Amino acid sequence: MRVADFDFDLPEAQIALEPARPRDSARLLHVREDGLRDRIVRDLPALLREGDLLVLNDTKVIPARLSGTRSPRAQGGNADEVAIDATLIKRLGPSRWRALARPGKRLRPGDRVRFSDGALEAMVESKDDDGALVFAFDRAGADLERAIEATGVPPLPPYIARKRGHFPSDARDYQTVYAAEKGSVAAPTAGLHFTDDLFAALRARGVEHVAVTLHVGAGTFLPVTADDVRDHRMHAEWGEVTESQAGSINAARARGGRIVAVGTTSLRLLESAADEQGVVKPFLGETSIFITPGYQFRAVDALLTNFHLPRSTLFMLVCAFSGTARMKSAYRHAVASGYRFYSYGDACLLEPAR
Repeated sequence: MRVADFDFDLPEAQIALEPARPRDSARLLHVREDGLRDRIVRDLPALLREGDLLVLNDTKVIPARLSGTRSPRAQGGNADEVAIDATLIKRLGPSRWRALARPGKRLRPGDRVRFSDGALEAMVESKDDDGALVFAFDRAGADLERAIEATGVPPLPPYIARKRGHFPSDARDYQTVYAAEKGSVAAPTAGLHFTDDLFAALRARGVEHVAVTLHVGAGTFLPVTADDVRDHRMHAEWGEVTESQAGSINAARARGGRIVAVGTTSLRLLESAADEQGVVKPFLGETSIFITPGYQFRAVDALLTNFHLPRSTLFMLVCAFSGTARMKSAYRHAVASGYRFYSYGDACLLEPAR
């Protein structure tokens, strides 16, 4: 398969820069075997069945984007300060984080960076060939966590940050109402549409939910640069499905309920945890599962997800789930009908290809 096979025309104006308000007023495209239905997220209880189980991702976005300056070098380079934007992507120890930085070319091992006017400092410990680097901070453990909370902002997708910067409301908007486990540098965006009122309506319908955890990494923002799908390498992300959670999921399916993944992160974790018969097992560790057309789904019966970008691994995933031709048709309808795309955009409820 070629990456170009997953391209489509998307007007830039349809990439959402702000969320729907209220959250569950976002539009919802129901993609069924017999056609497409235009709904809103608040209609979800009517589209699901009694006994269905929603599987949420309860990861919590950390304020992983830090702004600062590289301190002047005493020798061997530019003596001036340089403005630096850094996004923390993986904790490596009590005081060390792997990070992406802009402009990364202006940083080298041994440089010191002062964040938030010196409220937090770090030394560049090393730099990888792919441009990522390791920061060694001037504090550790809970002290470092508190400093990041105080100085950082949510790491919005780059296209939003470039277009309009950060709003104070992003700290709330770019977080699900059920977020609990700190560790993501990107939100599980399908979950952004849920409200307490929507959960109450789902319970009244007989639809319950269970939360698993997958910490979303910065790889979700990275474009696919390979021409052949087989040459793309997914970044690993850490996830957990406990024995109790696995038991709830398996019991719901045994009773005849459908497993409805809320977001591609929940789906990828469930498929990583399932055996060949579709039984979900306890899982703890990293997954780099890459789902493309031809994949045989084992654990998930329906998928609620946002609209994804052209040539992205996530558009490949939804094509695998519901069929490439059907999804291209659905996305053409979404573009023509003015649906909003990507992290703050609208949603679709997908039924699988048969």
